[in-house]
Amino acid sequence: MNRINAFSRFSKNISRGTNEHSYIFINIASIIIILAAIRFMEPIVSPLLIAMFISAISAPLMFWFMRHNIPQSAAVFLVISLVLIVGIIIFHFVGSSLTAFISDIPGYQQKLKVISLDLIPKLEELGIIVNKEELQKVFDLSAVMAFIGKTFNGVLNTLTNAFLIFLLVVFILIEFASFGKKVRLIAKDPEQTMRTLHSFSKNLNQYIVLKSFMSLLTALPIMFVLYLMDIQYFVLWGFLVFILNFIPNIGSILAAIPVVLLALVQQGYLSAIGVFVLFIVVNNIVGNIIEPRLMGRSLGLSTLVVFISLVVWGALLGTVGMFLSVPLTMALKITLEHHEKYHWISILLSNQEELSENSEHSQA
Repeated sequence: MNRINAFSRFSKNISRGTNEHSYIFINIASIIIILAAIRFMEPIVSPLLIAMFISAISAPLMFWFMRHNIPQSAAVFLVISLVLIVGIIIFHFVGSSLTAFISDIPGYQQKLKVISLDLIPKLEELGIIVNKEELQKVFDLSAVMAFIGKTFNGVLNTLTNAFLIFLLVVFILIEFASFGKKVRLIAKDPEQTMRTLHSFSKNLNQYIVLKSFMSLLTALPIMFVLYLMDIQYFVLWGFLVFILNFIPNIGSILAAIPVVLLALVQQGYLSAIGVFVLFIVVNNIVGNIIEPRLMGRSLGLSTLVVFISLVVWGALLGTVGMFLSVPLTMALKITLEHHEKYHWISILLSNQEELSENSEHSQA
């Protein structure tokens, strides 16, 4: 009898272990299938994400209009009109500067070639032996602009579906007003679901608005100083800084490279060093002093997670994924926070400040 009971317990343990391993395997397989589906449906997913991004920025203004007794249809029309006007103005100024700059690249490239050839003897006098071809690659403005152009083209290719994005934004803004009522009717736990959605919406809107403000705060002084230094296409570089600042970790570096090379071509080494220092100072002040104070724990992601999310979402959705990597990962983290079974993943994604804050709450 004891042997039968022991065998029964042994069988149950094996069964439990098998079920746990099967559960893990099914979860991993599901994640792989979902990621493959996102990659396959990138032409559809990218416009949808851009529309959601624009809607998230525009929604607070629409609700402000509605609070001032403006009908929802009129509020949506006003918001969409404002977005279109701002977009047309930006692309008018930036588009003309970009066209002019691209036409000037061959001339700049020739000057950079001369500068690199003059630099080799000076470096050899200092005992630094460099390869001529490798040095010319460093000063290859066309290669740098080709990479940045590829980044822009990824966004522009998505924006070719402008009409689809426009319709999606309109319908998403219209849906916002009644979305809460629908969730309350279909959710098993309406209050918990609404708290989750409210937390997600609040954090996402806060991140987008503050990140846009930080990007503007970074771009404006750089653009102003470039104007004072008489660096050509300062409006284009200001826009480039603003846009690439949304790409974590590497965005600021990508924005600085073409401006430093252009300053070197136009005004020499001192000007290039000045522009390089300008980017370092502004990015350090905004990124390390102002941004942490204003954004607080709204990001809530560790630096490693931010970088990995940049790589993963960039691989899945291209340039659009790189721009939206942080909001997408934040959405995933907030969703996991409210599921007991997957809460541990949310903890792994958290930064040190949020972990400390959570531990203090648990001790209290």
